[in-house]
Amino acid sequence: MRKIRTLLLALIITLATSAVGQSQVQGSASEPRELVVGTKVAPPFAMKADDGSWHGISIELWRRIARQTRLRYRFQETTLEGLTAGVADGSLDAAVAALTVTVPRLRMVDFTLPFYSTGLGIAVAGNANITWWPVVTNIFSLGFLRAVIALFAVSVSIGVVLWLIERRHNEHFGTHRQGLGFSLWWSAVAMTQAGGLAGEKVPVTLLGRFLAIFWMVTSVIVIASFTAALSSALTLNQLRGNVHGEADLRYVRAAAITGTETTEYLDRESIAHQDFPSPEAALQALRNGNIDAMVYDRPMLQWLVNKQFSGTLQVLPASFDPQVYAIALPSGSKLRTPLNLALLDAVRSDWWRETVFAYLGQPSADR
Repeated sequence: MRKIRTLLLALIITLATSAVGQSQVQGSASEPRELVVGTKVAPPFAMKADDGSWHGISIELWRRIARQTRLRYRFQETTLEGLTAGVADGSLDAAVAALTVTVPRLRMVDFTLPFYSTGLGIAVAGNANITWWPVVTNIFSLGFLRAVIALFAVSVSIGVVLWLIERRHNEHFGTHRQGLGFSLWWSAVAMTQAGGLAGEKVPVTLLGRFLAIFWMVTSVIVIASFTAALSSALTLNQLRGNVHGEADLRYVRAAAITGTETTEYLDRESIAHQDFPSPEAALQALRNGNIDAMVYDRPMLQWLVNKQFSGTLQVLPASFDPQVYAIALPSGSKLRTPLNLALLDAVRSDWWRETVFAYLGQPSADR
């Protein structure tokens, strides 16, 4: 009996200890773990104040959905590569900034539903619409030189033929060397309708006069056609600058930011580009005239130009290479479903439209 009592007492103590331990585990689990959320400076989606606090479109969105899902978190600054790498290796529980969803990143991490849709934009010099460089390039183009040579050859030919006809009958077109020179000069003056010499000293033979009339009439048509062709080549559209859209990037000095989706796109399209460490550095080079165009995510490009380069640079209205921003999560994360629900509720609300308008100065039409 004594042995039975001892065994029963030991069993009761064991069960009591187990119950206390289990209650402690449940008590600690009731308090959510503090998540480490990676971010990086990407205005206006993620910006860091002087006191170390974070704000921006993406930051405000994360704070709202974190409140709805009752998450404890702290922000940790990292690089663009560090966002997906940190989430993939588990050092980050999430990553939020202006993170574009791409196939290589999807192989590493999961993403929430997209919260912002946009594309790439192009920044150019603000005075690009008052450049005469296209005029210079057209004047010295191969087509222009061919037309000039053709006109010169025809004028010389007419002058030689006229000299051969008039040299024995007209003292001004005499057999001497000066006569040939005068005939060539007369042909050029008649072609350009300059008058003067062409009107005072004229052919005297019937054949010579017929040739002169033919050349004067023909030259009017030729010069008019040449002028029209040159004018069409120098239309207002060309006087607006070298870059009008994506197609022009192949022919100018383009710039991008190292390690971004922009460089991947330009490489895929075989567009030569110069890489800069930051958007501010690239825009400064654009203002200094070291590059002709800077390619970057359009909303961030528009924000930077408006804040720091207003009046000197401009962003073209068109966008290309559609892309979306989302929150990165570890593969198979249990947070994905609750975050998606909270995210959908947020981006469909008036709060989201007001937040985007507050930072970008325009409604969230890109969403």
